[in-house]
Amino acid sequence: MDARAEIGQRIARQRRRRGLSQVVVAGLVGRSESWLSQVERGHRSIDSHSVLVRLAEVLNVDISQLTSGDSGAVMAKYEGTAAIRAAMLQYESLPDMIKSHSGQQPRLTWLGHQLRRANGLYQAARYDEAGRLLPDLITAVERASLTKAGRERRSALTLTALVYQSAAMTLSRVGEADLAWTAADRSLSAARMGDRPLLAAVSAYRLGYVLIRQKRAQEAEDLAVSAHDALAASTRRPSPLVLSVRGGLCLVAVMAAATRFDRVATDRHLSSARELAELVGIDRNDFWSAFGPTNVVIHEISAALSFGDAKLALKRAENIDAEQLGPGLLGRRAQVSLDIARAYAIQRKDAAAVNTLLRAEQLSPELVRYDQRTNDLLTELVRREHRVSTPDLRGLAHRAGVI
Repeated sequence: MDARAEIGQRIARQRRRRGLSQVVVAGLVGRSESWLSQVERGHRSIDSHSVLVRLAEVLNVDISQLTSGDSGAVMAKYEGTAAIRAAMLQYESLPDMIKSHSGQQPRLTWLGHQLRRANGLYQAARYDEAGRLLPDLITAVERASLTKAGRERRSALTLTALVYQSAAMTLSRVGEADLAWTAADRSLSAARMGDRPLLAAVSAYRLGYVLIRQKRAQEAEDLAVSAHDALAASTRRPSPLVLSVRGGLCLVAVMAAATRFDRVATDRHLSSARELAELVGIDRNDFWSAFGPTNVVIHEISAALSFGDAKLALKRAENIDAEQLGPGLLGRRAQVSLDIARAYAIQRKDAAAVNTLLRAEQLSPELVRYDQRTNDLLTELVRREHRVSTPDLRGLAHRAGVI
């Protein structure tokens, strides 16, 4: 069996497994039913990597499950992973529990300062620096949570939850979803042990995004909705802080529903997020979530792209003013440009896509390098390259590690 026929059979098998018709799948990837039928029968090859990526998303599988060979772009390897994993796997807790700890105990004020540094680096999209800071921070908060007592222990557990949230969002952003899941789960456990219900909701928010990256969108949506509803029921007169956390959970649900291609649920969650953003009134940054009216529009753009609706994404982008975000939120600003570039590429406006990617790179070279969707986009742009109109593409792709 040749590769074309084998890929076609794999697509057909996964489509049937999900109970989807050829009409539905073809529509979601922007092709005709006739085209998909020919692909599945091995009479036609998939000549666009972006379409192959889209098929994998629609069928909720890794692209490697559809292809027998190269899956396209390979993300840059995150150097901080090994050290973070080693810190998380240090089982110093057992001897510390058995015998009294005689060494110098970490000061909680210092831990709080280091945590703010790590999160500032993350939001500035300086992931490599954050990765160098997190291992020692993880080791220190684990020791603090075991050696402190009384109120200090509760404060230490709070910091532990926050540090693991920081690790989860950094690891998730650079493509280390499995290790990010472990970090997010530990943050939730620490919040519960410290009896911090609001912090537990924030941990659920972080865990939700990780689950989406693990292609567990339904679990992510269920988690976000249940955490939101529990938080809403527990506060009669919610503060802006609580409203911000609830809004963040709504945005998790938005992206989870969009990943599942459920327009009704996506619109419903977006409506809830808009209402909360109106109540909050401004773009806040509680728990480093950047929730507010601007972030809701950013998620509207991302959700539109999940449905392949480039026209709607670009229309929403016209209404966004990224300058409303805090000055340190370079990663969030760069993400807007990455999404707009994807929209242009869907419309085959490659020159506009490349120019927008270059603007994103100016804001955050590391985000361009580590973002899988951007790597896939650059791979597709290189494959259909027209050097006269996109003279800067090759250099950009090389810097991102795509070629």
